[in-house]
Amino acid sequence: MKTYNFTGVSEFHLMGFSEDPALQPVVFGLFLSMYLVTVLGNLLIILAISSDSHLHTPMYFFLSNLAIVDICFISTTVPKMVVDISAHSRVISYVGCLTQMSLLTFFASMDDTLLTVMAYDRFVAICHPLHYAVIMNPHHCVFLLLLTVFFSLLDSQLHNLVALQFTCFKDVEIANLFCYPSQVFSLSCSDTLLKNMVTYFIGAIFGFIPMLGILYSYYKIISSILQIPSSGGRYKAFSTCSSHVLVVCLFYGASIGVYLGSEVYSPRNVMVASLMCTVVTPMLNPFIYSLRNRDIGSALWRLCSWRM
Repeated sequence: MKTYNFTGVSEFHLMGFSEDPALQPVVFGLFLSMYLVTVLGNLLIILAISSDSHLHTPMYFFLSNLAIVDICFISTTVPKMVVDISAHSRVISYVGCLTQMSLLTFFASMDDTLLTVMAYDRFVAICHPLHYAVIMNPHHCVFLLLLTVFFSLLDSQLHNLVALQFTCFKDVEIANLFCYPSQVFSLSCSDTLLKNMVTYFIGAIFGFIPMLGILYSYYKIISSILQIPSSGGRYKAFSTCSSHVLVVCLFYGASIGVYLGSEVYSPRNVMVASLMCTVVTPMLNPFIYSLRNRDIGSALWRLCSWRM
């Protein structure tokens, strides 16, 4: 396999979703419609929360920020993919690849940390209801949001710092539709052990630890719910968490498949998992929250009725 010097690599070549020219218009329409549905759905969630004073609570404050992040998350990949399909091009510049990787990592980490903060919010609401208003006051909520931004920036810059250390590449073909960090790292000539250590170390800090926080929160939540004497009370308590649980399972299932599976699974399977993480999950989040959450559903209905 040919090795490219750093100075000789000015661009990378991305994988196509399909090699069949007849399917390109279908793929173009599919990704464009998914992008528009995602943006519209998340904008409706933001408008519903901002227009309904009953939803001006910590849980919906974090949900509205999650909707903003989801719009940004999908916007780092799909517009470029749609343009490439229409232009019959799969080329991305070296700087463009690093920029896309940095933004992708930042918003993926924001999703990750916001889901952790939302689990903490549910933990406080169910396990310490009498202290909820004091603990989750507006200043504390803003502090938690800023904390997610800080950790996401740190994660993004760590990935960039590692990528900038690469002095040569084994290939310029990225086995994905966009510049996913683990697959860009796999192209470098650097020692495999070092790359794996960096990948798993960053993944452990910014992925595994937040996931442990979510699991611990839900362990305490389930323990508290089981102590509620009435079945109606248990159902009401768990119903406030069900949407969040579905979104967490969807996001982490796809993320683990992409982040840890690039060396195990075929490129096609990793590409599908990465699309699940970056495209399908942001698209489904508004539907999950609007269908599983009565408050959001009612607010959306009032918003649509008012507009009509």
